Amino acid sequence: MARRTGRPSYLSDKADVRHRRATRFVAGAGAVALVTALLGGLVGYQVGRPDATEAAIATIQQAEAKRDAQQILELTETARRVRDQIAPVLASIKTETSAGRAPDPGQARQWQEIMRQAAEPFADPPSGTTATNVARGGLRAAIQQASLAVDAYALAADVPAAQRAALVAVTARQAAQAVTMWSVAATQLDQVSVDAGHGHQHVFLDTDSHEGALTPDGAPEGTGG
Repeated sequence: MARRTGRPSYLSDKADVRHRRATRFVAGAGAVALVTALLGGLVGYQVGRPDATEAAIATIQQAEAKRDAQQILELTETARRVRDQIAPVLASIKTETSAGRAPDPGQARQWQEIMRQAAEPFADPPSGTTATNVARGGLRAAIQQASLAVDAYALAADVPAAQRAALVAVTARQAAQAVTMWSVAATQLDQVSVDAGHGHQHVFLDTDSHEGALTPDGAPEGTGG
């Protein structure tokens, strides 16, 4: 029987060389792929990571949002306190002018003092976001308008009866305008309160809707934040 022969040695050597080359190629390609992936990830991280300026801006924005949220709480408390001061005055002006009674000088001086006290919290307002500043400025303007109504009432008390009716009519119009201006500011305050997460805060003056002033929405107090 003939002896089974294997592959010649020179062919086996060539096959081993090719195998080693293929192994080195695969290993090299894998290393290149790994390095490429690492470099790609590093580049992506560097590109996606916010730079120092962006990080600083984000920090400032967070601080402003926190500060504004606190300002809204404080403004709401101030608005409630001031509303309780000026609401009886405006209601009394409406009653007095509608009844046609002659203005009382002593009452006028008392109301002027109330208006002076009501304006004090708005004399040096802090700087907040635009939306909060609008609410604060609207409340301040409403108080100023209410003060004009009281001053007109005081003037009407010191003029002859013949000129009194015209001043009393102006007093009533200014008081109504003060209520309307307050309702606009109160609506803005309600919105910024909701946006800040404090929920609805209805700091409105009691008034009839047909008088032109805005009225609270139907949302329960404190909800919606």
